[in-house]
Amino acid sequence: MVRGRGVAFLPPFREAVLSLRAHAAKLVARPVGRLQGRTRAPGDKSISHRALMFGALALGETTISGLLEGEDVLATAAALRALGAEVTHERDTSPVSGGAWRVRGFGVGGAREPADVLELGNSGTSARLLAGILASHPFTSVMTGDASLRRRPMRRVIEPLTRMGARFEGRDGGRLPLAIVGTDEMVPIEYRLPVASAQVKSAILLAGLNTAGETSVIEPEATRDHTERMMRHFGAEVRVAPAEDGGKRITVVGWPELLGRDIVVPGDPSSAAFAVVAAAIRPGSDVTVENVGVNPLRAGLYQTLRDMGADIAFENEREVGGEPVADLRVKGGGLKGVEVPAERAPSMIDEYPILAIAAACAKGTTRMLGLAELRAKESDRLASVSAGLSANGVEHEMGAADLVVHGTGAPPAGGGLVATQLDHRIAMSFLVLGLAAREPVAIDDGSPIETSFPGFARLMNGLGARIGADIEAA
Repeated sequence: MVRGRGVAFLPPFREAVLSLRAHAAKLVARPVGRLQGRTRAPGDKSISHRALMFGALALGETTISGLLEGEDVLATAAALRALGAEVTHERDTSPVSGGAWRVRGFGVGGAREPADVLELGNSGTSARLLAGILASHPFTSVMTGDASLRRRPMRRVIEPLTRMGARFEGRDGGRLPLAIVGTDEMVPIEYRLPVASAQVKSAILLAGLNTAGETSVIEPEATRDHTERMMRHFGAEVRVAPAEDGGKRITVVGWPELLGRDIVVPGDPSSAAFAVVAAAIRPGSDVTVENVGVNPLRAGLYQTLRDMGADIAFENEREVGGEPVADLRVKGGGLKGVEVPAERAPSMIDEYPILAIAAACAKGTTRMLGLAELRAKESDRLASVSAGLSANGVEHEMGAADLVVHGTGAPPAGGGLVATQLDHRIAMSFLVLGLAAREPVAIDDGSPIETSFPGFARLMNGLGARIGADIEAA
């Protein structure tokens, strides 16, 4: 266990302020009394990636509204253009929608060889899902990304796609830059996921679209099902059935003719989580986040917050583009510590950093189990969260795959400078902590936030937060 015990680990906030002067990308969050108002989260990142990809794999035109215009999704759009899709953006004056995106696709198996290396920035979703598309085309392509993405493991997609017939050449551990030698003679497989990963599942199913016969993935634990839902929406035959030895089998029938469709992207539940938790930990707050996707396979955080005593109501529940959607109304109050079971991790794997902030403000001990997958994200998120909690006076213990946070029910000390490790969720989570701590909290680099949540500080400040680079005021 690695233990963090309060102010013994707490760097003086004055030193953080002096350091902040030299780097404009650094941000500070200052304590506030309460948050109030209505807002709307940006488009769901997972669905945005998939909408662009399926639009490219379809014949005809796909129109997408509500697309997340963060750097990760824009990297996917650029890669699809390099493969031959026409991707255009028609802006409007709406601060919510941003205008329609139109994709004229090349069809299943119709991508062209890219003229240059595909630069994917920080987007692991782009890299892993595109690997499935590229593997099933008879040309060689190369993917790379920023320093964070080049550290992330790709072997988990390389192994099943190699079994299907593609070849890969990459750095030690299968890391980017990665050359993919694809083939149009892929072999269908049945593959049992060794770890719960919607990205690996999606890569195999995407390759299966351009493979004769039936390709199946068996998942022992349910993961987000946006790929299966969208495949059906575009016209593919997808079957889901119980697996003989537990879990479920997802099967796609190869060589469908996908046709362009209209897609409405709901608000991202992972992005909405920051405003939801910020309101839940500030007594007297009353915040509504509109148009949030509440797919049961993505809603683990909200179930956990309710277990902790949070006042969260799902209002105006409806279905948009095949996905369940609701407006989330949150009223602030006291939270209590709980145990979060390991089996809940697949439904909230991206939300553990912000859950750790809620736990730091709760009364009692919160145990989060089954977190090994956090070590393979944009950063080693488990270690990054632990370091951030230590820097801000929060007592906790970190294990190989678990995190135990001891909240007192009082505002945490704060006052720390948090190293984000180029991880957008670490950055936003500790800015939320700064709203509830006794002293301001600084992050060393706010620029990664743009990968998934453009305008994060502006949205939060519209609810009453105090986030910015105003060092003197901090």
